[in-house]
Amino acid sequence: MKLEDKQSLVFIGDSITDCGRTEDQEGLGGGYVRMIRDYLYVSRPAWTPRWYNRGVSGETIVDLRARWQEDVIALQPDVLTVSIGINDEWKQVPIAEYVRLYEELLTETKQATGAALVLMETTIISEDPEDGKNERLTPYNEAIREIAARYDAVLVPQNRSFQSYLRRQQGKTLTYDQVHMNSTGNWLIARNWLEAYGAL
Repeated sequence: MKLEDKQSLVFIGDSITDCGRTEDQEGLGGGYVRMIRDYLYVSRPAWTPRWYNRGVSGETIVDLRARWQEDVIALQPDVLTVSIGINDEWKQVPIAEYVRLYEELLTETKQATGAALVLMETTIISEDPEDGKNERLTPYNEAIREIAARYDAVLVPQNRSFQSYLRRQQGKTLTYDQVHMNSTGNWLIARNWLEAYGAL
C-alpha cells in the first residue's frame, strides 16, 4: 500500500487520537494525527489530501459502532486508521465482543468504501516496563494482530514499539500521566504509523 495525492485519510479512536481536536481550528488536535499530516505536508509539498480526526476521549469499540456511519462511511475514506482498545480493557469489554464489533466495522467499511485499512496496537497504561498493568492489554493486542492479518490491513506495532523504547530509554517519558501522550509519545506513534505504511 502507498499513499497518494488527493486521498481522504480518516483516523478514528479514543483520546490517544482525539488530542483536543474539537478545540483545534483545523480539527486535527495536537497529537499524532497532526504530526503525520505535518510530516507528509513537508515531505510532499504538492499534495492536497483530506484529513479527518474522529477520535473521541473515553471511547471503546462499542462507542465506535454507534457513530461509524457518520464518522467513517459518510466520509468515504481512501485510508482508514483505527486505534482502539485502551478503554476496552479499562471498561472490561469482553474480547469476544471486541473482536466481533471490530470485524463487523471493518467488513462494513470494506464493502462501502474499499478503504485501505491501518490498524494500530494499543499503546500503554504504564511507563514502567516491568509493571504488570500493560499485560492486561495483551489479549486486545493479540486480537488486533489477528484481525489485521484477516483483513489484509497494515498493522502498526505501537505496543511493542513503546515497550521496546521504555526498556532502552529508561528515565525518558512518553506520557504525562502513564496513558496520554506528551509530544515525544505522539511523535513515536506518528513515526510508527509512517514507517508501517512505508511513508517515511
